[in-house]
Amino acid sequence: MISFYLNGKRHELTQLNPNTTVLEYLRLHEGQTDTKEGCGSGDCGACTVMVQRLPNASQQVLNDENGDEKNATPPFYTINSCITLVSLMDGHHLMTASYLADNPEHHPERALLHPAQQAMVECHGSQCGFCTPGFVMSLACVYENNRMQTSQETASQNDAKQLSYDEVVASISGNLCRCTGYRPIIEAGLLMSDIGQQREAEQSAVKDLTISLATDAMGSTKESAVVLENVPAEQKNQEPHGIAPALNDAGRHLYMPKTLEELNQVLATNPQATIWAGGTDLGLSVTQHLVDHEVIIQLSGVEALKSWSLFDAKSDSSNEESDNEQASNQSLVLGAGMSYQQMLPVLEQYFPSFAQVFERIASPQIRNMGTIGGNIANASPIGDLPPILLALDASIHLRHCAPNRKESGNGLDNSDAIYTDEIIPLSEFFLDYKKTKLQAGSYVVAIHIPLMHDNQYLFIHKISKRYEDDISACLLAARIDVSADGMTIENAKLGLGGMAAIPLLATTCQQALIGQAAEVASFEQAAQVLSADVTPMTDVRASREYRSHVVQRLLVKCGKQLVAGRQTETA
Repeated sequence: MISFYLNGKRHELTQLNPNTTVLEYLRLHEGQTDTKEGCGSGDCGACTVMVQRLPNASQQVLNDENGDEKNATPPFYTINSCITLVSLMDGHHLMTASYLADNPEHHPERALLHPAQQAMVECHGSQCGFCTPGFVMSLACVYENNRMQTSQETASQNDAKQLSYDEVVASISGNLCRCTGYRPIIEAGLLMSDIGQQREAEQSAVKDLTISLATDAMGSTKESAVVLENVPAEQKNQEPHGIAPALNDAGRHLYMPKTLEELNQVLATNPQATIWAGGTDLGLSVTQHLVDHEVIIQLSGVEALKSWSLFDAKSDSSNEESDNEQASNQSLVLGAGMSYQQMLPVLEQYFPSFAQVFERIASPQIRNMGTIGGNIANASPIGDLPPILLALDASIHLRHCAPNRKESGNGLDNSDAIYTDEIIPLSEFFLDYKKTKLQAGSYVVAIHIPLMHDNQYLFIHKISKRYEDDISACLLAARIDVSADGMTIENAKLGLGGMAAIPLLATTCQQALIGQAAEVASFEQAAQVLSADVTPMTDVRASREYRSHVVQRLLVKCGKQLVAGRQTETA
C-alpha cells in the first residue's frame, strides 16, 4: 500500500497500475485537470506540482562527518508530474494549483489567492494560461520556503528576506512560456513577498500550506514491510520473504523495500525487474515509448542509499611516511539514491567547482528527483555527472544479487539473499552505448570520490544550446595536478561527455600534459592530439567539427584558468 495526501485529503492505494504517473493519476483518476500535460518528458514544466514531505515521514536530513544535522532538505519542492510515478508520493503531501488559494467555500469570488497567484494577476503574467499553473507552483514553492526560513530567522514577517531576481529566475528555470514572455512572470515573482507582507500587516487570512495532518496516520510508511496476512499459502510463497508488493494490477507489481536487506531479497527473486530511483529519464519509457513495466522495484524508501560519509583508506606501507597525513587518503562516499538537490550542499563543502555546475544541470524539478546512481546507471553519453566523476578518479560500488536459493541439508533454504559486492573504477563501468557492468539483479550502491589535495585543480565546462535546463552538446571536466612549486603538471584527468558512445577519459591528451610546464602552451599542444582519443558524431545538437573544436578550446581555457589561479595564489 502507498499512502499520501492530495490537496489535504488522505489517499491509500493498493490496486493501481505501477506505471501510473502523478499526472495520469491527477487528471484521469481524480479529475484534477488544473495540472496540465505538456511535453510529457519533464522539459516544459506545465505539469509542475508542489510536494511536501510529511513531518513523520522520511525527512532526508543530511549529516556531516561529525553526525550533526546539516542542510536539511527544504520542506517544499517541485516535481514534473508527467514522469513521476504516483508511488513516489508515498509519505508526502501533493499539492496542485487549485489548492493554493484560501477558498473554503469553493467560491472564486470569495477566494483569497496565494501571493504567487495574486502576483501573476497583478503583473499580467498569463495569456493563454496553459503554462500558468506550472509557473504558479514553482513560484509558490520558492515563496513558501523563503517564508518558512524567514519565520525561523526573524521575529516579524515585516523583516522577511526579499527574493532576489536570481532566486526567482532560478525557481522558474524549468518552466517554459511561449506567449507571455518571462518579464511579467519574473516581476510577479519579485512582487510575491510584498503581497505576503501586506497581508501579514493587515492580518488577512493566510492559508498555511505546511501540512501536519497525520502525525500517526502515515505510520504505515515507516514499516519495513507489509506483512502478508489472510493470503493463500500458494500466493504467499511467491512473495520474497513476506515482502508484499505495494501496488498490484493485472499481474504487474511494484515493490518498495525499506532496507538494503529487503532490496537484496526482492531483487534476487526478481532479477529482471525494473529498478526505479527518481525516474527522471526512465519515466520517458512510460510516457514516450508506452512501456508497461511488469515488475518495478522502487528505491525511494531505502534510506541507506541516500546517506553520505567520508571513508579514510590508510596506507598499509611500513615506511616512515605511513604515520604522516599523506598516508591517509579520504574519499567522499555518496549513496546512489541521493538526489542532485541532496548532493549539492555536500559538494559545496568538498568540491565547490563541482557544485557550481549544478545550476547548468537540468531544472529544479529534475534535480529534486534525479539521483546520482540513476544518472550513472543510465549510461547516457551526454549525462552530466559521469565525465566529472571520471576526471575525479571516482569508483563505483556495485552489488550483484543472485537468485535467493541456498542448498541445505533439508533441501532449499531461502533465509538470506546471496549477493556479491564489487568496487571498480568508474572508467571500467561503461562498456558501450547504454551498456555497463550492471547485470540482471545488480544495482549501484554508492560512488566513491577521492578528496582533492593541495595543488589539484578541477575545471568543468558544459556547452549546450540553452544555458539552463538543457542537455549537453559536449562537456569537459579536467582535474590538473601540479607540483609543489606550481611549475610542472604532474598528473591530469580529462573527462569527456557528448563526444562518444560512452563518457570517457581523453587518455592521449592526459599523457600529453603530464610532465609539461604548467603553461597555456602545454594545453594548446595537448589539444592537438584530441583526435587520437575520440571522433565525435554529428547530430541535431552539434556537428563533429564543432564538438572537436570546442573541446580543444575548452582545454586551452582550462590552462588559462590554471595559470590565472596560480598567479593569484602567489601574488
